[in-house]
Amino acid sequence: MATGRHSSARAVLMTLLGEYVLHHDRPMWTSVFVDALARLDIEEKSARQALSRTAAAGWLESEQVGRRARWSLSAAAREMLESGTRRIYGFGTDPTEWDGRWLVLLVSVPESRRDLRNQVRTRLAWAGLGSPEPGVWIAPDTAREPEVRRILAELGLTGSARSFTARYGGIGQQEQLVADAWDLRALAEGYAEFTGEFSAPVTDSGDAVWKAQTRLVHRWRAFPALDPCLPARLLPAGWPGAAALWLFQRRHEQWHEGAQRRWREILASHEEPGT
Repeated sequence: MATGRHSSARAVLMTLLGEYVLHHDRPMWTSVFVDALARLDIEEKSARQALSRTAAAGWLESEQVGRRARWSLSAAAREMLESGTRRIYGFGTDPTEWDGRWLVLLVSVPESRRDLRNQVRTRLAWAGLGSPEPGVWIAPDTAREPEVRRILAELGLTGSARSFTARYGGIGQQEQLVADAWDLRALAEGYAEFTGEFSAPVTDSGDAVWKAQTRLVHRWRAFPALDPCLPARLLPAGWPGAAALWLFQRRHEQWHEGAQRRWREILASHEEPGT
């Protein structure tokens, strides 16, 4: 089962952590993750590397028990996963009427600080902002300013950034501003592909429904970082986002019980008698 054509073992592991491990407050053996990732067509070497790299990043803590190792979520990882879960499952479900105002952010990072530039781009995009040109970020939601302020503070950029709230003026086209800030065509294609991939229900129990649910969540969790949830009046006609959201919610609800049951069975199969 392919969870995505370009998915890394670590990215798939993060999906497992958020969808299954977060809701089971117990340490889990290395063999559980190796087994689960193998069911998703990821080789053992890659699975073990993903565990090591995720631990090195502070997401997992290990404990040696005899000759076996087991893993638990760190406190920071649990907080991040809970926040991510709220974002993923709440994404697109609370549309509000737009008042026509834009949040405009000016923040510049030197080319030489490439890592910081990547962090700014990644975190502001996750917060729903788009960049129509270098150093300029926008969002049609002024309520996002506190989140943006927190991001800038954590990255040490508060002193060099400037923010404004404004309405679009009479020069140029607002539609072109949106097109420059976000690649809506690629996003629409992604939604259409998602809808096509999950249009057929899965009725089998066991691995089939667990794989389908894992693939569903893995594919969906990319969209909150790509889709700024623009107001309807800024979207092209026939926007496929709402249909994709409906399908995600429907399939997730249909497959949830069976997938969680299968995960518990996987856990149980790696427990030694008396543990």
